[in-house]
Amino acid sequence: MILLYEGPIRAMLYNGPSGLLDWIMDTVLILPAIVVGLSFHEFGHAKVAQLCGDNTPVYQGRVTLDPRAHIDPFGLISLVFIHFGWGKPVMINPLNFRERRRDSILVGLAGVTMNLIVAVAAGFILKILTTAASGLMTTSVGTAIGYVIVEIVIINISLMLFNLLPVPPLDGFGVITDIFNLYNTRFYSFVRQYSFMILMFMILLNIPSMLISRPMVAIVNFILTRLCGVSNWWYFL
Repeated sequence: MILLYEGPIRAMLYNGPSGLLDWIMDTVLILPAIVVGLSFHEFGHAKVAQLCGDNTPVYQGRVTLDPRAHIDPFGLISLVFIHFGWGKPVMINPLNFRERRRDSILVGLAGVTMNLIVAVAAGFILKILTTAASGLMTTSVGTAIGYVIVEIVIINISLMLFNLLPVPPLDGFGVITDIFNLYNTRFYSFVRQYSFMILMFMILLNIPSMLISRPMVAIVNFILTRLCGVSNWWYFL
């Protein structure tokens, strides 16, 4: 119900049927960005775990970019409705790592690092298209393509920042736990036990948006404007 309110219901209440239609069209256009972001994020976890000596993700078929291996239904719905979400967690066995603590941190950071790489790559693709096919990019088809690419940047940076929040099942909690060795502490047990409730409470109070929105806009603008040289990227939104 929270997600429904944050998505189509709010669009309908604020702008009527036309607002709902706009929300549906925007959702259809950002689906490719969501699928790309989730697939690369979880693939990053799985591949780095494999490189660190743990073949558990290999046995479970997670070392792939096939979205079907990585989609978590609720995380996907959350991404569609509020642009914050997660994929199916990659199962690992830290006992197989060569250096347990170091490799656990590397695996924890692999997903968000992959999101950053994808965002930068998408930015350069947009730069190439706006330079080499500028005529196409001014058409309705080109605008739609540009919109999807910009959304790939936005969604991947949103995934990166959201997953860095120190709340399970998000990556940030695992990284913080490994860095400060919080296993077997009351804090760890409490947060793990009530993780879903804590996450839903944060979403209900719009805390992720308040924490992430400004850094997300700043990072997206830096990637597209400064790094990739697409000064008019907002034109495609």
